[in-house]
Amino acid sequence: MRKILLGSLICSTISFSSCSDDDTMIIEEENELEVPANYIFERNGESTVNYNGQTTRLQMSAELLSAFNDFENNSEEQLLNMFANENAPFANASLNESSKSVKSKVAASNLYFSTNSVESAAIKEDFESFISGQINQVKVNKDKLAEAGVAGQIAQGERVRYVNAQGLEYNQAFAKSLIGGLLLDQIINNYLSQPVLDEADNRENNDATVAEDGKVYTTMEHKWDEAYGYLYGDPSIPTADPMSVLGESDDHLLFSYLGQVDADEDFDGLAETTFEAFKKGRAAIVAGDYETRDEQVRMIRGNLSTVIGVRAVHYLQGGKNALAEENYGAAFHELSEGFGFVYSLRFTHNPITGQPYLSKEKIDSYKAELLSGNGFWEVSSETLDNISEEIAAAYGFSVQQAAE
Repeated sequence: MRKILLGSLICSTISFSSCSDDDTMIIEEENELEVPANYIFERNGESTVNYNGQTTRLQMSAELLSAFNDFENNSEEQLLNMFANENAPFANASLNESSKSVKSKVAASNLYFSTNSVESAAIKEDFESFISGQINQVKVNKDKLAEAGVAGQIAQGERVRYVNAQGLEYNQAFAKSLIGGLLLDQIINNYLSQPVLDEADNRENNDATVAEDGKVYTTMEHKWDEAYGYLYGDPSIPTADPMSVLGESDDHLLFSYLGQVDADEDFDGLAETTFEAFKKGRAAIVAGDYETRDEQVRMIRGNLSTVIGVRAVHYLQGGKNALAEENYGAAFHELSEGFGFVYSLRFTHNPITGQPYLSKEKIDSYKAELLSGNGFWEVSSETLDNISEEIAAAYGFSVQQAAE
């Protein structure tokens, strides 16, 4: 038997104050886990890692997001079909042949929505409203200059942004809300949840290495890999070593923002500890060490939820600063991204409380404040600061740390 030193739960999740010696506890382990350098797990010479479904949904999301501002070639029907994968909407034929869709997994986690179908349906409707608004409000005014109360285009340097009457870019609202509503929710509230990992006889079968029919992996191993795939499954990310392209891949969703937050010295190490937790948790499943597995789940939940909180504050503050300079194109772009990350706060998971870092009621009030009246055209710096401070306080970092 060996002894290892681990920080307390609060210190192993995202806390930015130092841990005292009293926070250290001794845990005894019967067997030392074999944690690979990369995310490679094999049995009898065959890889047991599979997350093809997650890669498919990431590809669907990428094509849908790319089509949002392609006003010449896409209609409301086409974009809605891409969201639901109906009527062969994708240029990539293999996506059309898939039975999967983006819509079916939005707000669909076991922990948050298995008994909350009303809110789940409302969230899906929000995503569809972003699509409808892009076509019925923005597209029809795409050649007009936007102004308070009027949708249209607005310049950001040499770039053109397309906004609704309140200054919101629907494509940014959709994309950043999707980071929470699809990826984060599926990772931390679904596939890494105990009800999913330990469903039915999953533990018994995993202990006996009983593979799924026709597969080489156990159900529990596969569920963990599916969580992994929603973060690292973009085809541009190396399968075994995603850290090698951190900040350089074609992914524009959660993996990209994990890298951006990690690049801030205040949150340095966030990406590495997340990757290590995914590897260690998977190794723990192989070893039947479910206590260690669940410790890694708590780490991943804290880390990925922190990405959402940091970027929400970052973009709200960036928008505030651009408004002060009367750079409205830049301001509305940052505030649109900030709105999407505020929306995504609903899907975060505090590993200590087991709930989102902020309540649904509080998040709804933020969204309403940001878009009240003429929205971004008249939102005050005080409002942006108040929202930023409340989000930062819920996590335990400062507004300045997130804004830099």
